[in-house]
Amino acid sequence: MDQAKQSPIHIACIMDGNGRWAKRRGLPRTEGHTAGEENLAEVVRVCASRNVGWLTVFGFSTENWVRPPAEVKHILSLHKRLFGRVEELNAHNVRIQWIGRPFDEPGSKTPAFIQKAILQAIEDTAHNTGMVLTVAFDYGSRAELLRAAQRSRASHNASHDISVAEITSHMYAPNLPPVDVVVRTSGESRISNFMLWQIKGAKVYFTERTWPDFDAREIDNALELVHAR
Repeated sequence: MDQAKQSPIHIACIMDGNGRWAKRRGLPRTEGHTAGEENLAEVVRVCASRNVGWLTVFGFSTENWVRPPAEVKHILSLHKRLFGRVEELNAHNVRIQWIGRPFDEPGSKTPAFIQKAILQAIEDTAHNTGMVLTVAFDYGSRAELLRAAQRSRASHNASHDISVAEITSHMYAPNLPPVDVVVRTSGESRISNFMLWQIKGAKVYFTERTWPDFDAREIDNALELVHAR
């Protein structure tokens, strides 16, 4: 595969299976989440070395807040660590951004210390010109689409037809290009509430491997789906 002749690719990952990974090893679920965060750092490094222009990952959904409080607290600490990997991101020329329910809008549940970490990471990597890593936190595609439709309608009178371009312009990150391939780990054959607008026409790569075991070979398999079309 001659990646130099290919256009940069947008991969979107549903990082599933941290709990299963831990259970198979007789470990607490929190250990699985820790392993998953560490592997995400490795996936970022691999994708930055491939012809990947955008990597979007489903970090924490709007539905995840109902998990046990101790588990949620641990996941939040891992996200703080993820957004704190600035030196590593800069070393790989990776720019970070975030999608999710806006902090200042009703319904947002992102704690202040995570908000601070997100904003700082965005500022500290804004100068990078390589791959864009987008972390979906407190994110749900239905909430995103509902907000986009409401904002599109509010900007016009009731008789005005709303266009695809207008909906796109009101997405959380309108600059994100369409997704080329969706990755779902841990043997789950579903998309969940993730980027339903942006994945139109995307290939889907399902793998039995849990997220902590998702490696460079799996990334290349997903990329091959895109290059094969």
